[in-house]
Amino acid sequence: LPRSRRRRRALPPLKKHTPKTHNMKIAVVGTGYVGLVSGACFAEMGLDITCVDIDKKKIDGLNNGVIPIYEPGLEEVVRRNVEEGRLHFTTELTDCLDNVEVVFSAVGTPPDEDGSADLKYVLKVARTFGRNIKKYTVLVTKSTVPVGTAQKVKAVIREELARRKCKVPFDVASNPEFLKEGAAVKDFMSPDRVVVGVESERARKLMTKLYRPFLINNFRVLFMDIPSAEMTKYAANAMLATRISFMNDIANLCELIGADVDMVRKGMGADERIGSKFLYAGAGYGGSCFPKDVKALSHIGLEAGYKMRVIDAVDKVNNSQKEIVAVKLSDAFGGNISGKVIALWGLAFKPETDDMREAPSLTVIKRLVDAGAKVKAFDPVAMDEAKRRMGDIIEYCPSKYEAARGADALAIMTEWRQFRLPDWAEIKKIMKGSIIVDGRNIYDPQELREYGFMYSCIGKKLE
Repeated sequence: LPRSRRRRRALPPLKKHTPKTHNMKIAVVGTGYVGLVSGACFAEMGLDITCVDIDKKKIDGLNNGVIPIYEPGLEEVVRRNVEEGRLHFTTELTDCLDNVEVVFSAVGTPPDEDGSADLKYVLKVARTFGRNIKKYTVLVTKSTVPVGTAQKVKAVIREELARRKCKVPFDVASNPEFLKEGAAVKDFMSPDRVVVGVESERARKLMTKLYRPFLINNFRVLFMDIPSAEMTKYAANAMLATRISFMNDIANLCELIGADVDMVRKGMGADERIGSKFLYAGAGYGGSCFPKDVKALSHIGLEAGYKMRVIDAVDKVNNSQKEIVAVKLSDAFGGNISGKVIALWGLAFKPETDDMREAPSLTVIKRLVDAGAKVKAFDPVAMDEAKRRMGDIIEYCPSKYEAARGADALAIMTEWRQFRLPDWAEIKKIMKGSIIVDGRNIYDPQELREYGFMYSCIGKKLE
């Protein structure tokens, strides 16, 4: 399985006990972002959960209270359910397969070179499932997978059952996740909707039992056919990515013609047909979902003989937008940034996560370093992940002020709350230069000008 992002801080020793219960038992394969959050939250709902991962070091860490990802609230949920005997961790699916009713596959689907989703981990889970089930069990795909994956999974399971020369009943289902990094626990426990794709009434009844707590609380559980469920996740993420790229395109035009993208956003968002969410201009989107899913959806279209013209444009606009902060910095120095010291506030692709997959900061850092600039950076939680990815090509600072000290320019790449109200008078004293490029539009241009800064942001033509 792909190596998850790690966080080394250990919790106090766990006090585990195993209660005598007859709770519904399920397994979750994969303890990355989706798997660990899903497993912990299902346990919080009262189910007996076993999380499985082939990474022994990660499983040993989880059994000792080490959470491998940063997600607000997750530590507490994991700890509570381990101590109360509802959440377990193992390296072998076969350790629990005889006792569970449902197996969730939450393994990674990294993009291949052509942009398609790599299903080798998904099919590996299916193969293990088919080799070992002894009673009716449902295999549910939680990972984001292309339309048609369920049929491939079913074929693999049937192949393994045929090799065993046995007929064990099973079903496959699709249950895509819609979690936002930084708010995943809340999203899981209070979802906008739960999408479940099934093929049989037996599977539907079992999934209804699993999600009964949501039904009691009147959350929307939407049952549909499996291809529609698989497509829903891609379509939802592609729509959100489209809104972001659309607003970035509008923002770039606003700068050229003298309009203010924030005013435009408010005017658009007031239309109830449009709404205000995901209309913020910035330095582009990143993370584990939007970039990968947009590319995968484009590839699905090509395989079906259809060119996804809007989706292709969304991807192109975003790739270009990731360069915009570096372009603005270069322009501020007359096109020659060699030898300049640039401070970056924020490395993660968004606040409340240490995830740097496809982060715009990576694009900006590469361009700055290639142009001969020195980069000093600070992020509240993503520093270890940045060091793992980039090594020592930049300087890692212990605070936002240390990053700004001696810098010729400052760029904001992630809108962490810690960056919202800095001491601008102090920053003016410690910086060598006075250039600020705000890649997330979180500051008041007039206030920054009053402190003597040369301020630039996205989608506003400033004098």
